Amino acid sequence: MQDGPAIDAGAADTSSGEAASADGTRFRVLGAISFSHFLNDMIQSLIVAIYPLLKGTFALSFTQIGLITLTYQLCASMLQPAVGAYTDRHPQAHALSAGMSLTLAGLLALAFAPSYGWVLVAAALIGCGSAIFHPESSRIARLASGGRHGLAQSIFQVGGNTGSATGPLLAAWLIMPRGRGSVAWFAIAALVAATVLWNVGGWYRRQHLSGGRPARPQVPSPVPRSVALRSLAILLVLIFSKYFYLASIGSYYAFYLMHKFHLAATSAQIYLFVFLFAVALGTVFGGPVGDRIGRKRVIWASILGVAPFTLVLPYVDLEWTMILSFLIGLILASAFSAILVYAQELFPGKVGTISGLFFGLAFGVGGIGAAVLGALADSRGIEFVYRLCAFLPLLGAAAAFLPDIEHGRTRNALEPAGGPGG
Repeated sequence: MQDGPAIDAGAADTSSGEAASADGTRFRVLGAISFSHFLNDMIQSLIVAIYPLLKGTFALSFTQIGLITLTYQLCASMLQPAVGAYTDRHPQAHALSAGMSLTLAGLLALAFAPSYGWVLVAAALIGCGSAIFHPESSRIARLASGGRHGLAQSIFQVGGNTGSATGPLLAAWLIMPRGRGSVAWFAIAALVAATVLWNVGGWYRRQHLSGGRPARPQVPSPVPRSVALRSLAILLVLIFSKYFYLASIGSYYAFYLMHKFHLAATSAQIYLFVFLFAVALGTVFGGPVGDRIGRKRVIWASILGVAPFTLVLPYVDLEWTMILSFLIGLILASAFSAILVYAQELFPGKVGTISGLFFGLAFGVGGIGAAVLGALADSRGIEFVYRLCAFLPLLGAAAAFLPDIEHGRTRNALEPAGGPGG
């Protein structure tokens, strides 16, 4: 199904960016997709938040827990680049509502799954919904940005990260005491999100798919194609570092706290919320700061800068574990918006493709990481997982080789920049 006449989407993305600069940032649209992102990721975080409940209900091993995350993440990661590439060429105004319908179906399947196999089916449905939601929402954030691309991506991202942080709290307060069937009540949130996204799709079609805006020539990349491709490879390495580490927190932090400090499952969820709240807070700053001081500086500081804290985390007491995990989430989260917008500027007119690639890789790395780390936790212990993952942020040093593309200042070859600013 195609909504409205098809136009050249690459030109649309470029031209709409110019038009948006004149029209101003569309904060109502950004608020709508951020709110929908909040609801979407809140629903998705329930999968991870109820892992202790699922583990007890179906007598699962850590490896089986990791496979749930792997199923969800791989469905999202494999489909997102394809969805982004397709909608770059064939925009779909109401794809977001369709994706949320899949999330709704997965949510209900999770609530009433009679076996472990059905839990995997539920995770796959929610992953497919995410595959549609994220690249399309990221495209709309850029179209509504008014040229403030980092700010727009941060507004969009903070909704999702806040939703991810809220999920464990709701699981602790509502689902754990009442049982897995209470997950079905969150279908109301999915219906609200689908309604909001239908209205956003109407704005998208009126503003960008109606044929009212003339197509303009696509803006060229600020660097030669070979440099852009090598820069893309570096950014993918940084995404791997960030999300493989986050997989250790997102999937196993509650188990780590329960094992090392003998916390109850409900108390461990509160600590997980503190970390995820810090992630949401860090997202707020990453995009706007990148707009002001340069995205390369933010990328460099966010990934490599968190290494001292991750290296110390496995060896401290409970109080310092909470403090350090808060700092890790705060610093590490600021990277994604900067990385995404930086990559979009390397490949103008490919907003959906780039967004799908990076969201897809984030989900895929998280899923593979959860599965690998789950097997490692079974064989070597959960504390070993955190001692090993502590070294991942050191890969952030690769940011030194990114070209400086801010304000038209370009490096035409990849070379060590000597620091975060180039």
